[in-house]
Amino acid sequence: MFETLPNARRCAVLIAASLAAMGGAAPAFGQAAGQTAMPDSKAGAAKPKLWDARPASPNATINLVHLLVKQGVLTEDQAAGLIKQADDEAYIARQAAKAASTRADEAAKAANAAAAASEPKGTRHVTYVPEIVKRQLREDIKREVMAKAEQENWASPGKYPEWAQRIRFYGDIRGRYQGSFFPTGNDQFDALHFNAVNTGSPYDMASPYNLPTYNTTQNRNQIKLRARLGMEADLTSGFNAGIRIATGESNSPVSTNQTMGGGGSNFSKFGLWLDRGYLTYQAWDRNLVASVGRFDNPFWSPTDLVWHRDLGFDGFAVQGRYAVSDSFTPFGVLGAFPIFNTDFNAGTNLAQLDSKFASRDKWVFGGQVGFSSRFDSYRELRLAAAFYDFENVQGQASQPCYVQSSSDICNTDQTRPLFAQKGNTYMLLRNLQVGSWNNFGTTSLYQYYGLLQQFRPMTVSASLDLGDFHPYHIVLDGEFVWNTAFNRGLAAAGTGLPASVGITSPGVALNNRAASSDGKTVGPFNGGDKGWMARVTVGKKEIRQLGDWSVHAGYKYLESDATVDAFVDSDFGLGGTNLKGYFLGGSYGLSPNVWASLRWLSANNIGGVPYAVDVVLVDLNAKF
Repeated sequence: MFETLPNARRCAVLIAASLAAMGGAAPAFGQAAGQTAMPDSKAGAAKPKLWDARPASPNATINLVHLLVKQGVLTEDQAAGLIKQADDEAYIARQAAKAASTRADEAAKAANAAAAASEPKGTRHVTYVPEIVKRQLREDIKREVMAKAEQENWASPGKYPEWAQRIRFYGDIRGRYQGSFFPTGNDQFDALHFNAVNTGSPYDMASPYNLPTYNTTQNRNQIKLRARLGMEADLTSGFNAGIRIATGESNSPVSTNQTMGGGGSNFSKFGLWLDRGYLTYQAWDRNLVASVGRFDNPFWSPTDLVWHRDLGFDGFAVQGRYAVSDSFTPFGVLGAFPIFNTDFNAGTNLAQLDSKFASRDKWVFGGQVGFSSRFDSYRELRLAAAFYDFENVQGQASQPCYVQSSSDICNTDQTRPLFAQKGNTYMLLRNLQVGSWNNFGTTSLYQYYGLLQQFRPMTVSASLDLGDFHPYHIVLDGEFVWNTAFNRGLAAAGTGLPASVGITSPGVALNNRAASSDGKTVGPFNGGDKGWMARVTVGKKEIRQLGDWSVHAGYKYLESDATVDAFVDSDFGLGGTNLKGYFLGGSYGLSPNVWASLRWLSANNIGGVPYAVDVVLVDLNAKF
């Protein structure tokens, strides 16, 4: 019978039995917790204990235990044990009740489902849901929704969803004044514009006085705009993607400038070009990066002697570095980049087996190794060597070709460069045959032009950063290039030939020759295969805030065939190779991310006919 008593009564019985065993008096069942027997004098003299200050509990058993402790019948440890036992039993009872309620709910659901299955179609039931269950459901749903909102940030004020936080937009705008000033003495007649011919219809050499030429005598003042907007996205797991659009009056790889008033003029709208579009993979804490698409120059180049600073590379590249120590980090780059891919329709449309031409794909393969060494926290040296192989860029003389109109083609026309600046040495591509179809060489001499030399340049690059006056630095940059594939014998092949032969025979250097004294013969070739550049910069390494400044000065010497002229700086000498001269300039911060710059570039030809130009550039830059 004792086992069936409620917990409180069982506890009271146990306490009463304990009191009887100890000779003490216990309160009878039903006596209120506050109706205690008067303590003896000894108990009344005892000092108050922790149990004396405890408030009354709504649980009668606990109140009884407190009373017995106060009367000295139980010790505090005994009382704590009894209360813990009571709590444990109450917890077990609650869990059992909860399990029973759950089983009852499941049974009710099963019963409802069975009833619904047995009732005729169309019968409807409204299940009663207790209010306490409704509140619990609402709380569960609220917690689930808020957890998802917090994870994805779509319910947090001022925050973007998680996927949007992995996307970054950036851009820049530049307004420029460009003044081009030509001194007297420049040769206008021999400033041949080979790129104008190669990107259009072939030129009729029977009319030499109509050959396109560069402007070398008339000064020009231009206002130009460059605007670029890009996006980078973190795709997680090491993958990233990027895209950038930019202005530009043509698809030139070395300029995104748009001349105001150029093109359609009269406030015509400007075009936008895809300037970047790439996918990268980064591993080993970003020490290994693989890129594919159209991306920034993967090779480290402190100057623009060989590569224009904004040039985009098409293809794929792998960059790697490894920190041997805190002060020494070697690095390397490998890449392959297509610069021309043969059209599937290249060749004649005649129904003959050999009417289509062989592939003339052109590639640039490159590799670079180097290191950076930090002497201390403010001094750093970086040194690198690179080798590039321009595959199939050299022009090839055609097979005997019979041309009657500008629409006729020859089998090596695709070896011509489809973009060039100026400076490289050119040759005629077409081996034109003479006959009645061209009045025995007096008409219809339609020609294209190809590069005379092969190009396998090797470069050595160096940069020394002296930050003793940090945040102001002194930076010394230098670069050297040598075309290891240059063959001076090819360039000299036509030396001393009559001028008429020089302009009609394939394989003869057409430009970069000294002027002849009699005007009847082709002068000697005076181009070259080497180049170098040195520059010193003083001031802030980056212009970011109001008052930031830097100044620089340097000298550049780049012979005609040291590298491919299509990819070098487009400002110095108005672009290209076969140029030497000095440059200087400075920049000043006008506000955060806004700065102005001024540059003066003075260039002269190294070989060939006289040519010189001074270029003034005044820029207002902003980035975001």
